[in-house]
Amino acid sequence: MKKVTKFLAVLVAASSLLTAAACGSTTKTTTKAADVTTVATTADATAAVTTAAGGSSDITIGVAMPTKDLQRWNQDGSNMKEQLEAAGYTVDLQYANNEVAQQVSQIENMITKGCDVLVIASIDGSSLGTVLAEAKDAKIPVIAYDRLIMDTDAVSYYATFDNYMVGTIQGQYVIDALKLDTAAGPFNMEIFGGSADDNNARFFYQGEIDTLQPYIDSGKLKVVSGQVDFEKVATASWKTETAQARMDNLLTAYYATGTKLDVVVCANDSTALGVENALDNAGFKVGTDWPIITGQDCDLANTKNMIAGKQSMSVFKDTRTLATQVVTMVTAIVSGSEVPVNDTKSYDNGKGIVPTFLCEPVFADAGNYKKLLIDSGYYKEADLAS
Repeated sequence: MKKVTKFLAVLVAASSLLTAAACGSTTKTTTKAADVTTVATTADATAAVTTAAGGSSDITIGVAMPTKDLQRWNQDGSNMKEQLEAAGYTVDLQYANNEVAQQVSQIENMITKGCDVLVIASIDGSSLGTVLAEAKDAKIPVIAYDRLIMDTDAVSYYATFDNYMVGTIQGQYVIDALKLDTAAGPFNMEIFGGSADDNNARFFYQGEIDTLQPYIDSGKLKVVSGQVDFEKVATASWKTETAQARMDNLLTAYYATGTKLDVVVCANDSTALGVENALDNAGFKVGTDWPIITGQDCDLANTKNMIAGKQSMSVFKDTRTLATQVVTMVTAIVSGSEVPVNDTKSYDNGKGIVPTFLCEPVFADAGNYKKLLIDSGYYKEADLAS
């Protein structure tokens, strides 16, 4: 990797500030540079690295994002680019239109151009082994971003949110909303999972099922369609249209004769939006027969639906926080410091455990979205106007 002596010297000192700021400073991590004892804001940390780097652009970070079709990846990419550039890096940001071959080609170009670190949010976590072998041969560290890259020993680190916790938050919301510990039930439920080629989708699903299974076993929750296994509820490519088509079929097959639908557990907002569209088309009304619907990502359309009562909640994963953590990890790699991680047991990509940093998600609903999304600057009030 290209290294500029002055740049590296100051980065070692700045790294400790970034580590304290990342992910709300919920986890203290000792680096080789210094013990992290000072709680700094994200802005403080970014400013420190910017000043230290002196605007140097000699270090290039390749950032590969899956698609611009989903709002969250646009935000992830822009947040990453903004924070990495603020830290003094040159950033090569590419989106792959959800085409694996295009993402492979983009990563190959980044390697050929001599990038120093790769940050990759994969489209298909099992399809990058060959191109990442090239990165390993070129001694380019790889950070898997939010989606674990599978079946390769070229992945150096993984940065994500606690994906199992996402599912448990969704499940617990259902328990609380239906008062399952005291209500007689039964309540009718359907499940919409994420894309089977996304390793995170299985963590979301498992968190949901582990939380809700006791109530399914007791009969308080009934999956009327009988579609519970992940393979049966998965939504290819997380597509809204695919979720909507499946929900149309479920409504016709199981709920057309007056059977009440009480809750739909959706892994994320794109699947939730498909469910909501299907319910709208079928004539369901908020305040009468509209079910509880979960989600994830706080996309604009879904946040508007929360305000309108069409979606009950969405798990909020602040992409600015994750981007800050990745800047911390990149800085540690470049400076030769110990890279901060807080999980060295959970994420096996088929070739071994990948050292991971997990950020903590929270749930948003109509009662707290202003504090989480508007007061924090994630959205503007005008963004949520109908």
